[in-house]
Amino acid sequence: MREIVCALHRELVRNNLVAWTAGNISGRVPGEELFVIKPSGISYDDLTPESMVVCDLDGTLVEGSLAPSSDTAAHAYIYRHMPEVNGVVHTHSTYASAWAARGEPIPCVLTAMADEFGGEIPVGPFALIGNDDIGQGVVATLRGRRSPAVLMRNHGVFTVGDSPKAAVKAAVMCEDVARTVHISRQLGEPLPIPQDDVDRLYDRYQNVYGQRSNR
Repeated sequence: MREIVCALHRELVRNNLVAWTAGNISGRVPGEELFVIKPSGISYDDLTPESMVVCDLDGTLVEGSLAPSSDTAAHAYIYRHMPEVNGVVHTHSTYASAWAARGEPIPCVLTAMADEFGGEIPVGPFALIGNDDIGQGVVATLRGRRSPAVLMRNHGVFTVGDSPKAAVKAAVMCEDVARTVHISRQLGEPLPIPQDDVDRLYDRYQNVYGQRSNR
């Protein structure tokens, strides 16, 4: 998991989702009450599997010589309260964070949004960094929704997935649609997709699209 989480941080840089040392990825350790997360304030160029830190689900450092991310308590809260989640990503990506600064959900006006998010990307409450308040806001906002992404007001993006890679994909897609819908609104009012069509698109993408096992 250290190797997986370390490698995925390069995807945040490659997709222009982070600046300087901001942002982080974590991954739940299979079969354990532990997760791996990026250390605090370390350059992406300097990250190695060995520099990743391991915490328990209370956010307490278990293994590693570096201090864990300042968002560790939020990640821990998400893992404790969303057992289906095995990966969490946080970014301050430009366009999605601009929507978060306005406290405005991104409306579902693209088929790609219906596919990945099953509707709008919601806004979570404002919360300060340092304890599990952000995690509480993420869980409360995403619970009962299909979206794996939430825009935390005045802050940025949190995404979840059944793997760290799935959470990274959601973060990439969140920024992509945030940019496109923003540009669309400069041209006029985007056209919403009817809910029945959103449901059909989501079902197809989740259950039919891509390569499927013969099992």
